[in-house]
Amino acid sequence: MAETVDELTVSYEDGGIETVKELDKKVLSKGAWATVIFRYQDWNRSKEEYGPDKFTIRRYQKRNGEYQQKSKFNISSEKQAKEVIEALSEWIGKE
Repeated sequence: MAETVDELTVSYEDGGIETVKELDKKVLSKGAWATVIFRYQDWNRSKEEYGPDKFTIRRYQKRNGEYQQKSKFNISSEKQAKEVIEALSEWIGKE
């Protein structure tokens, strides 16, 4: 378990293979509740290569000195990521 926001990761290893490879992360908020967006790739076993970039936003709560994941939203494609960016840009631009 992670004790600091910097230790949070989506990297995952199974059977000696890194099946989820974290490429980058941005901490959006810190504190008792932390929000982090990760850029990652999944391992494609049949092709024996990593797939396209994916993104996930995760919320963590710190309890008993350790962060525990409480919720997540997966952005499954670059197309969907661009749609989220466009929607937020439109809303923020109206203020």
